Amino acid sequence: MARGIYYDMQPDADPQLRDLAEAFRNRVGQYEPPIIETLVAWTYTWTGGENIAVARVYETLFWLLAGLALFDLARRMASVEAAVVTLAYYLVLPFAVQASRSFQPDPLMTSAFVIGVYFLYRWTEEQHWKWAILAGVFAGFAVLVKIVIAFLVGGAAVAAVLSTFGKRFWKSPQVWAMALLMLLPALAYYVLGHPGRSTEYFFSWTVALIKLIASTNFYSRWLAFLGSLFGLTVFFLSLAGTLLAPSRGRALLVGLWAGYLLYGLTLPFQMYTHSYYHLQLVPVVALGLAPVAKIVFDHAAGQGRVWRVAFGMLILFVFGYQAWIARSVLVAEDFRHEPAFWQQIAEVIPADSSTVALTQDYGYRLMYFGWRKVSLWPLSTELSKIRGGQQDFENEFAERTAGKGYFLVTAFGQYNKQPDLQAMLSEHYPVAAEGDGYILFDLQTSP
Repeated sequence: MARGIYYDMQPDADPQLRDLAEAFRNRVGQYEPPIIETLVAWTYTWTGGENIAVARVYETLFWLLAGLALFDLARRMASVEAAVVTLAYYLVLPFAVQASRSFQPDPLMTSAFVIGVYFLYRWTEEQHWKWAILAGVFAGFAVLVKIVIAFLVGGAAVAAVLSTFGKRFWKSPQVWAMALLMLLPALAYYVLGHPGRSTEYFFSWTVALIKLIASTNFYSRWLAFLGSLFGLTVFFLSLAGTLLAPSRGRALLVGLWAGYLLYGLTLPFQMYTHSYYHLQLVPVVALGLAPVAKIVFDHAAGQGRVWRVAFGMLILFVFGYQAWIARSVLVAEDFRHEPAFWQQIAEVIPADSSTVALTQDYGYRLMYFGWRKVSLWPLSTELSKIRGGQQDFENEFAERTAGKGYFLVTAFGQYNKQPDLQAMLSEHYPVAAEGDGYILFDLQTSP
């Protein structure tokens, strides 16, 4: 998407490349406004071309700025020492380190959400217009970036307003101003500007899959998935901290958790399959640790000096270990071979041909590195089984390959799950090209 925007900004760009970049951009599911993608594309023009590090720098900067707001929020709810624990967890949790630097709307959404919640809390303390406006602007911007955050924003806002004014909330002009600022940007874009895409997403991911919440297996898988991301001990400590927090902070945390629960019931499949759908929970879990940390630090303050030092060293070791784990995961993953691999595949696919592919990431890698667009052969996944509606294989193969010249296979794990496809291709079509990690079948010629 950023590449497509970037080429649109270049008046002297190769027309063919511009058309290809625009075609690739249109293949991406564009449910949200391309805010971070446009910012990155602008930066490409200033820095002399595409560099994916630009996106990581922006996302990391947003995450760190939100960390400042989270720290002060935890300090106000608990203590400075507890706020340090909150910030440390937010910054070194391996899942957060990986997901917060990814090039997608979620890190920006989460960062704006954290800042919005911070100003919302400040508003509950003073009911000053500046806090109401800032809370509305940042929370509204978060919802605009990606509308799924509306559940947590709504939960926090409702809790803050009711804990501050009770049933008299409707008399406050500040409440109505915040509500308008939080709702209008998203309403304008998602409901008035792009109603078709929003409706499609709702019916595809909520209505079609809502049946999952009737199964106890859904809840056990959801909880297990959260454990893999956050650690169940920490997760339940955060819930305990919610109950132990002072009244103002407790109301805010309860609202956030209630919003998250409703969010999970609305998008059930993503709750145990998509890690980045839980990125906004990182600051919530971190904030819930603050009241528990305060109790622990208050008790530690009464111990002898040696034991206080030992306790401090233990805290440093725990977070140092988490930071080391987060770094080790990043260092262990090496993707430097990817551009050459996909460029090699692109070279064996005739440029004027039409290709169907069983490949990774919806064909995005081939589009990004190889400048080749393909039609997708469906994956054999749990989601496809839940949705149902599979048709006869031979009819499906005939429909999806009609008018296509080649069939590309790079996702061999998926290929091995589909014996009918293997038999059809290997028995009826010759291999046009083959290499380490790919095989290309010629659909124009039968042996």
